[in-house]
Amino acid sequence: MTKVTPEVFDEMQMQAVLSVSADVSFKSNKFPKYKLGPDNQILDEATVENKGPPLKDIVAQETERLSDQHKRLSVRDLASKFDKNLSAAAKLSDEAKLKDVASLEGHVLLKKLRDALEYLRGRLAGRNKDDVVKAISMVEALAVKLTQNEGELIQEKFEVKKLANFLKQASEDAKKLVNQERSFACAEIESAKAVVRRIGEALDEQERISLTSGIQEMGEMVEEIQQARRIRLLHHPCKVMDMEHELRALRLQIQEKSAFSVKLQQELMLKKYGEDNNLSLHVLEGSESLGSILRLQPRSEEAMELSKCSIQWYRLSSECSRRELISGANKSVYAPEPYDVGRILQVDIISHGQKSTVTTACPVQPAVGLESYVETLSRKGNSEFSVVISQMNGRNSSSHSAHLLRVGKMRMKLSKGWITKARDAYSSTSMQLCGFRGGGNVAAKSLFWQSRKGQSFVLVFETERERNAAIVLARRYALDCNVVLAGPDDQASLYLL
Repeated sequence: MTKVTPEVFDEMQMQAVLSVSADVSFKSNKFPKYKLGPDNQILDEATVENKGPPLKDIVAQETERLSDQHKRLSVRDLASKFDKNLSAAAKLSDEAKLKDVASLEGHVLLKKLRDALEYLRGRLAGRNKDDVVKAISMVEALAVKLTQNEGELIQEKFEVKKLANFLKQASEDAKKLVNQERSFACAEIESAKAVVRRIGEALDEQERISLTSGIQEMGEMVEEIQQARRIRLLHHPCKVMDMEHELRALRLQIQEKSAFSVKLQQELMLKKYGEDNNLSLHVLEGSESLGSILRLQPRSEEAMELSKCSIQWYRLSSECSRRELISGANKSVYAPEPYDVGRILQVDIISHGQKSTVTTACPVQPAVGLESYVETLSRKGNSEFSVVISQMNGRNSSSHSAHLLRVGKMRMKLSKGWITKARDAYSSTSMQLCGFRGGGNVAAKSLFWQSRKGQSFVLVFETERERNAAIVLARRYALDCNVVLAGPDDQASLYLL
């Protein structure tokens, strides 16, 4: 048996190493460390180096993230993303090619190493030969492991190629979408430019028309100014003022003539009525003024007794052209009310089929100080008057106790202490108010008030002024409520004249 010295083994090893091709490039400058497992299976030693997650996991995560963001990414961003992923796939493909080259070099190296070990096994014996056999088995195990790695590498290469093709197709589709969207955007931009162009043309046309119309209007204004200047030159200011004064004087003269004509007509009517009064057997006594009483008296003994005659009072319109019947005024005594102011009163006496008429000598005159008294009361809002009930519902009242009549802006109220006799608003359609027309010595202090149907009063005031003021206030407040307070059977429209 030949004994191999360490020097000889080192020399053989150097020869085996020198026989390796110079084209082989090693990944590291030292032999990898392995451990033998059961059945001489080669196990890799755990390395401390952290290479990160596997390539499959990275590709799966990137694909899932791209699918999640696909809906919210714009077309341009999606195309850019696909281009980046395509470049990454190309880089991965290049790395796979480098791994193929390294794997080929590893097979060549393992084959040469196994040949060298076979050569050594034929020349060695004993324990060294067993070591060589063990090294040969390790090299064969490394070859198997390298083959397995090559299979996995081929599978990864296929998946990378598939992903690259998918990303390439997606990139082309994204580019098509970008081009399509670009064409749509260009079409919309051209449409918007056309709209802007049309709007600009319309604005230019409108400005041109407005400029033309402005020039035309300016010319018309110049013509009007020139015409006005000519008129001003033709009519001197002094002459115009003189003409205005003459017109004003003519208007005043026409008004005076009209008033004088009306006065003459009234005087003629009064003269005519005076002649009728001279022929009549009766005469009116009393002052023709508000607050007084007019009494019909016989002029001679030949006159029929008034109790046996039919009597009816009338008021004449302001033009003395129409007679208005005073409903209920059929006594020989009549007290004028505020509505009679400025009117002429007449009374017809009919006896045995013969009728005679007596007329007041002048229109009824207003009471002195009544207007100022009414204005003072209207400023208070609610006015209260002390009254006595003379009649109630057409029957004489036995009680002559004092009551309180309140004339408000919305309603009238009659009460005695805490007891309310009557209360109603002006809006009631059945309310009536006028001076008392039933005669008597207190007719000038009395008024007739119907608060509602079936309820009426004849109230006697303390003075004639209070009675007239109450009538004026109530009618004024009712008119503010769009209601006209009139007497029985009177025409409400006449009170608006």
